[in-house]
Amino acid sequence: MASARKKVVLAQPRGFCAGVERAIAMVERALDLYGPPVYVRKEIVHNRHVVDRLEARGARFVDSETEVPEGAICIFSAHGVSPQVRARAESRRLDVVDATCPLVSKVHQQARRFARDDRVLLLIGHADHEEVEGIRGEAPERTIVVESAEDVDRLDLDPATAVGYVTQTTLAVDETSGIISRVRERFPNLAEPSSETICYASQNRQNGIKSLAARCELVLVVGSENSSNSQRMVDVARDNGVRSFLVPDVSRLDERWLDGVTSVGVSSGASVPEVLVDQVLERLSACGFHDIEVESGATEDVVFFMPMRLAEGGGAGP
Repeated sequence: MASARKKVVLAQPRGFCAGVERAIAMVERALDLYGPPVYVRKEIVHNRHVVDRLEARGARFVDSETEVPEGAICIFSAHGVSPQVRARAESRRLDVVDATCPLVSKVHQQARRFARDDRVLLLIGHADHEEVEGIRGEAPERTIVVESAEDVDRLDLDPATAVGYVTQTTLAVDETSGIISRVRERFPNLAEPSSETICYASQNRQNGIKSLAARCELVLVVGSENSSNSQRMVDVARDNGVRSFLVPDVSRLDERWLDGVTSVGVSSGASVPEVLVDQVLERLSACGFHDIEVESGATEDVVFFMPMRLAEGGGAGP
C-alpha cells in the first residue's frame, strides 16, 4: 500500500499586521530622513530578525528612554508606553517618534476613560508584557492586572465596586472570553470597552490556527518566544487537540517532530517577516513535504498611515 503524500497546509492571513508594518516603516523612514543612529525604546516589534536588520541599518535599541542621548530621536515601539515614559522623554528633550499601534492606543484611551469615571480598571493580560506595562501606567493606582478567571475570583473587591475592563490586544480570544464572563458575573456595575480590544490580526491568525488544527497532525507557528500573539497561536492549536510548536527560525525546527506525520500546518505571528516562513517551508520540503495547500481565511485590508512628519519628510529632527 502506498504511503500517504506529505503536505503542508499554509495559513492565510499570516505574518505582518498593519500595526507592525507601520512601526517598521517608521524606523526605516526615520533612518532615511535623519540618518543613523536613531534610538528605539525596546524592540520595535517582537521579532529578532526584524531587530537585527534594523540594527544593521543604524537603529539602536535600548531598554529605557533614559539611555537615549538628550535631544536625540527616540522611537516608541508598537507596544506603546506609559505616560511616565512620555514624561521622562520630554524631560530629556527627546525628539519622540511614536510608533504605537493605533489599536493599542485605543486601549489606552479606554483605560483613561474608565479611570476618569472613578472605576477600578481590570486589565486582562500578561503582567510582564510591554503593552500591559504601558496601559497600566495610565492609572496605576486604579489598575489591577488579571491573567485568568481564577485571578478574578481572588480579587479583594466588593461586588458593588464600579469596575471597567480592557484587554491586551494579543490575547487568545477563547481564553479571554472566559475571563470576561467571570468579570461580568462578579461585578454587575461593569463598564465594558466600546469596541473589541483584542486586535483583528490576533483574531484572524487564531481562527486560521483552528482551521489548520482541523486538518493537520502538527501545527508549526513561526514567531519569537517573546511574541505574545505567536505564543497564543500555539496555545490555540493545542487547545484544539493538535501538537504544536513555536519556531523562532528554521534552526529551531526539530525534525523529530515530523516523525509519522503526513500533514503539517504552518502559520506565523503578526510580527514575522515572510522570509522566515519561506525558510521553514524549504526545510519541510527537504523532509519530504513537497505539496503546499493554502488555507484561505479572512482578507486583511487594514492600513495604518505613519505620522505626517515622516510621510512628508520634514518636521523636527537632528
